[in-house]
Amino acid sequence: MKKTMTLSLTRMPSTRFLGSLLAASALAASLSACVPIVMGGAAVGGALVATDRRTSGTQLEDEGIELRARNRISENFGDRAHVNITSYNRQVLLTGEVPTAQEQQRIAEMVAKVENVRSVVNELAVLGTSTLAQRSNDSYITGKVKATLVDAKDVQSNTVKVVTERATVYLMGRVTQREATRISDLARSVGGVQKVVRVFEILTEQEVQSISTKPATP
Repeated sequence: MKKTMTLSLTRMPSTRFLGSLLAASALAASLSACVPIVMGGAAVGGALVATDRRTSGTQLEDEGIELRARNRISENFGDRAHVNITSYNRQVLLTGEVPTAQEQQRIAEMVAKVENVRSVVNELAVLGTSTLAQRSNDSYITGKVKATLVDAKDVQSNTVKVVTERATVYLMGRVTQREATRISDLARSVGGVQKVVRVFEILTEQEVQSISTKPATP
């Protein structure tokens, strides 16, 4: 529940109070820069980066890929296409709707030429643009799938990206075969999910162990 702090307007706060408030704010800001925040048992901040099986450099590359691809599509297609771009370990998933098969192919080729892209999974549908209600439902399903993964004790939810388009759930991540099966089963168990598509990179148990024992990047 979101908490808010209000100050009474009937009396000005004392100088000592203002000084304490400023000092507390400065301390909180400095702590947030170097200490992970714990939410629901999971650390947020540096620890989240550490539990991601991508390197910190690859995570930044993925963000850059999404931004550059989004800009190129916007410049060339404007509002004619509804395209969602998700990059994980430099593999790009395209979901959404486009007017024609030609534009579907053209967008995939355009994204493949973006710097650092390793491969493209083209899941664009030749359909009319989805409605606000459909997108809201997709967001709701994504939230439910993520919550289900967090609740599960035998998978690491931070290793998986969840994307939902027209009630189809796409799963991205670097996982073992056991994890891939378990995560897929969990996603299928969520109400409203019509289909699950796995866009996983399969690792061996030894590879996962090697990643988990590497020191975290400061």
